[in-house]
Amino acid sequence: MSKNSTRKRKITPKKVFILTPVIVIAIVLIVIIPGGFFYAAHMEENDLFCGSCHTQPESTYIGRSLAGSSVDLASAHHSKSVKCIDCHSGAGVTGRIGGIMQGAGNLFAFITHTGKQPAALKAPFPDADCIKCHEETINNQQTSQHYHLYLSRWQATEPNAARCISCHTTHTTDGDLTVQFLQVARTENVCQQCHNSFRN
Repeated sequence: MSKNSTRKRKITPKKVFILTPVIVIAIVLIVIIPGGFFYAAHMEENDLFCGSCHTQPESTYIGRSLAGSSVDLASAHHSKSVKCIDCHSGAGVTGRIGGIMQGAGNLFAFITHTGKQPAALKAPFPDADCIKCHEETINNQQTSQHYHLYLSRWQATEPNAARCISCHTTHTTDGDLTVQFLQVARTENVCQQCHNSFRN
């Protein structure tokens, strides 16, 4: 055996300087980020946690959902154990990650006092957020439900076509409980727009 192979390797300050950032990055990637993600996912299951950073009108929405009686579509969903994050995130894992990332951004804005209140919806509420739980609705072939069946066709031809929330508004109290909290005059207007677009 040679003298060099039996010698112990010395850890020099230069090696420590190089290895320290690598170890820190490894710890962040392996422990902190996944742990933080799962903690955030757990906390976002709690509507009161989400509401703690928001002021009006979100405080009112959460108050309605906790009141015990369904006065709007959101509180009706809450009575079926649907949480805020269930609607305010997209479909699947990527949708949930997107919801958590938006929540992290909201938390940062709250901590740094850079957030605007009331919180503005940054993007139109997409139909996919509703369809992930209500897919059977868009496939309903009944004549009485034809507006759901033809909605995607209208959206394909008209950029300003209605979306689910054009008729089913979640946080307004002027809707009729007997027809899924639809506000009849607004909904009839949407129906007319759709019929007009197919006549032209």
